[in-house]
Amino acid sequence: MGNSMGKGLPSTQMLSHVFKSLHQQFTDSEIKDFDDFHAAVLDIFNVINSALPGKHYDAPSRDEVEKCFQDWKMEGDPKKKKEIFIDFIRTVKLSKLDNTTIMTGIVTPPAAMAAKRAGEFLPHLSMIKSIPDVVFVPTVTMAALVISKLSRRLYRRGVREVPSKSVSFKNDKPNVLEPEAAKELQPPSPSD
Repeated sequence: MGNSMGKGLPSTQMLSHVFKSLHQQFTDSEIKDFDDFHAAVLDIFNVINSALPGKHYDAPSRDEVEKCFQDWKMEGDPKKKKEIFIDFIRTVKLSKLDNTTIMTGIVTPPAAMAAKRAGEFLPHLSMIKSIPDVVFVPTVTMAALVISKLSRRLYRRGVREVPSKSVSFKNDKPNVLEPEAAKELQPPSPSD
């Protein structure tokens, strides 16, 4: 009786069970086109993020989902489709705090207090005195964090890799004219 207590499931068995149940949920949804596939993937991430309190995983980009969908759609064998799906889910990235979020969270509360104190003396902002500090500071901090996160996502979405028109800088060589061609390009001399 005491031998099985406290051991839990080994990690490979646990992951296998989790991926199997996620795949089952995925296959239960009716997938006819990319939009259905994308909605099913986002639903899976919603389940993962709601089931694991404290840990959140970033949903993959649309391009990554499109690539997975193309591979998944081309495959006819259900076992291979399952492998493609599980490999795709395994590439999930844990959402991490970055320096911008940390700095915004540290700097905003004192800045909010300073702004509130300065605003109390301005006639147009005198109503700010009626808002308690315990409401004002967290509200401003949360708003700053949300704006920071949204602006970074919009920036990342707008910045796409633009393919270079030149193959490489190593292949860019200056054009050296042959002596005959160089004579043709020279201006006529005054003695002519």
